[in-house]
Amino acid sequence: MLQAGDIAPDFKIPVLIGGVRKEFRLTEHRGKGNLVLAFYPANWDPVSTQQMVNYQVERETFQVRQTEVLGISVDSIMNTTSWEREIGPFDFWLGSDFWPHGDVSRLYGVFRESEPLNGASDRAIFVIDKSGKIRFTRTYALDQLPTLEETFAALRELAKT
Repeated sequence: MLQAGDIAPDFKIPVLIGGVRKEFRLTEHRGKGNLVLAFYPANWDPVSTQQMVNYQVERETFQVRQTEVLGISVDSIMNTTSWEREIGPFDFWLGSDFWPHGDVSRLYGVFRESEPLNGASDRAIFVIDKSGKIRFTRTYALDQLPTLEETFAALRELAKT
């Protein structure tokens, strides 16, 4: 898994924002603000649902900290579209790491190669500064909801530099 201090590797994936399909490329985001990459194991999972809803509820708090959120799962963009219609819409990106399957998750070292949920991604958070450097990382148990306070604390530390 990539660590704090590493340069975040570039990637390109299909995303949804507010139900609209677009494409996200990390290098195109550099210089525009901080980014929280929130890898989660699967759409329709109750913990993942609560995690993404929490990001939407705290959207303004992220914006004040000049930070965008990108949720990433290995589910297809079609599956993600259906899921977002049920629980959203969201004003942040939901990305599909479906094809080639799990490439971004592998790149960041959070692709699950064993059970449970072999072929999904771990639940993991990466905070990336506007220059593209990873400033915070943490993995969580599959059934553990990441606390927003921990992410906000990492963003406050980033603001001090």
